[in-house]
Amino acid sequence: MITRRKFIKQIAASSAILATSSSFIPTFTQAKENESMRIQDITAETAPVWKGFNLLNKFNPDMQSPFNEKDFEIIAEWGFNFVRIPLSYWCWSQEDDWYKMDEKVLKEIDQAVEFGKQYGLHVNLNFHRVPGYCINAPKPESNLFEEEAPLKACLYHWTTFASRYKGIPNKNLSFNLINEAPSIEAEKYDKVARTLIEGIRNIDKNRLIIVDGKDVGRTPLMSLADIPNIIQSGRGYDPMLISHFRAGWPGIKQLLEFPEDQLHWPLQTGQIRYDKEYIRKQSVLPWKEWIAKGGKVHIGEMGCYNQTPHEVALAWLEDVFSLFNEQGWGWSLWNLQGSFGVLDSERKDVKYENYKGHKLDRKLLELLKRS
Repeated sequence: MITRRKFIKQIAASSAILATSSSFIPTFTQAKENESMRIQDITAETAPVWKGFNLLNKFNPDMQSPFNEKDFEIIAEWGFNFVRIPLSYWCWSQEDDWYKMDEKVLKEIDQAVEFGKQYGLHVNLNFHRVPGYCINAPKPESNLFEEEAPLKACLYHWTTFASRYKGIPNKNLSFNLINEAPSIEAEKYDKVARTLIEGIRNIDKNRLIIVDGKDVGRTPLMSLADIPNIIQSGRGYDPMLISHFRAGWPGIKQLLEFPEDQLHWPLQTGQIRYDKEYIRKQSVLPWKEWIAKGGKVHIGEMGCYNQTPHEVALAWLEDVFSLFNEQGWGWSLWNLQGSFGVLDSERKDVKYENYKGHKLDRKLLELLKRS
């Protein structure tokens, strides 16, 4: 009997069967076919609309785990085509020795790339914490955007990954340089981005690269318009009062104190009206200039924390997805499983469905599938 997992694998792997039958193909013919595959590989301009989830197995070094094949199976079974993998370099290295790498952990990341290939999911490897920078606490003592030493170390990590994955087609794999660069001068971010892009492409010249927008992913880094084959990554979290209601880590007093019984969508607070047009102004219009120059956009993170009332969250997400669909943008929900996710989100106002050992938020899933 063919299981659903085997069926999905067979479909995703069907195009690879002929390529592995090299014993029947002369060497020169195989070389030509390999070159043809390279030429036919996707670029930023020809990439499909990617929609999927962030997988957090290597996001927190204190809670890291090997990647679970069932996650990839579920995502593919639902009809999505993308996984973003936010990585903390602390999972395979350490703050006091940037150049030390744990091969065992790197092999677990290799497995995620392989699972993506098996299930027909594009894998986007994102450096969420790098030497000298992370949007989350704890903040490093060094500064990637001010000092050469952490930039050199970050380049070492990216060139290690570039060498490790050289030859894997862009249709299967892309690199996302740094998660949510801070609000700094464009020149400083430009220097870091160009250094990393050049280092990667000196090893793997055609690698598709995603660059998070500046200002924590909110606005494009326009100075990169001359670099081919890159996509810039935006965010889908505005307004934070909806997406991060009662979240403590942003350090925003309003999120903790705003009365829950007054939280609605759309929402009027004083002179500010939060509605679909507000989202358009905050999350779409800043990218207008980048798009006018032929730039491509993908929303690397979006989602809603589990303390926002469910119906409010769904209403807000309807508007967010509507706007992204108007633009033809793909997206990646933070996350598959957890407090922002569609599985095991621990909301108090959801009637969950038992699903393969998880608690499934069916209403959210159906919204995602039609978005």
